[in-house]
Amino acid sequence: MKVVVGNNDYISELIANEFIKVINVKPNCVLGLATGTSPLKVYANLIKANKEGRVSFKDVSTFNLDEYIGLEGTHVQSYRYFMNDNLFNHIDIDKERTHVLKGTGDYLAYAKEYDNLIAQAGGIDIQILGIGSDGHIAFNEPGASFDSLTHVETLAESTIKDNSRLFNDISEVPTKAVTMGLKSIMNARKIVLIATGKNKAQAIYNLLKGPKTEQVPCSILQDHKDCTIYCDEEAYSLVK
Repeated sequence: MKVVVGNNDYISELIANEFIKVINVKPNCVLGLATGTSPLKVYANLIKANKEGRVSFKDVSTFNLDEYIGLEGTHVQSYRYFMNDNLFNHIDIDKERTHVLKGTGDYLAYAKEYDNLIAQAGGIDIQILGIGSDGHIAFNEPGASFDSLTHVETLAESTIKDNSRLFNDISEVPTKAVTMGLKSIMNARKIVLIATGKNKAQAIYNLLKGPKTEQVPCSILQDHKDCTIYCDEEAYSLVK
């Protein structure tokens, strides 16, 4: 693994440039996307680059990591809504090529097919990840199997608490999600992970310095052949 440390503006621009590089080399590439506050500045940089003509998404396909169970795609806290609002509505992408897991309807059947859909698209060329304070990636909580593919996950109390800042009340946070598994994530050809803030410091320390264990889901990234960890100073503070 490579590690890059800098402020949020700096690392977000670097990550966006990595995506732009992949797209410009392979215009019909497949992007793995994440939600939450961590990638927001990355997406803002991609929107800017698209508007300036430095990159086009017209032939790109995307697959998102996860979705809350129980939320329709029109719900303001659903991840489909998040992606439309923070990226897809502002770039020249064909939304038919954008894939977000379903949180309602026959979400189990769609989850079962998700890894096949990714494979049929050619596999993910570059995947962006955030990281939870307990070391989860996507919604793979501590104890998730390193061999897991897309599946339903019961959210840990710490994850519900962390995500409650985005809801009016913690009681509104869904307790289950459908998520790409750890094996699904590791299938990506290139992975970039972004971590900002003091609350991510222990997770980053465990990722970079700890043993590989299913109790720290992000530790599986130690085995990936092309993974770069982008941190701000606070997230990196325990590693020094």
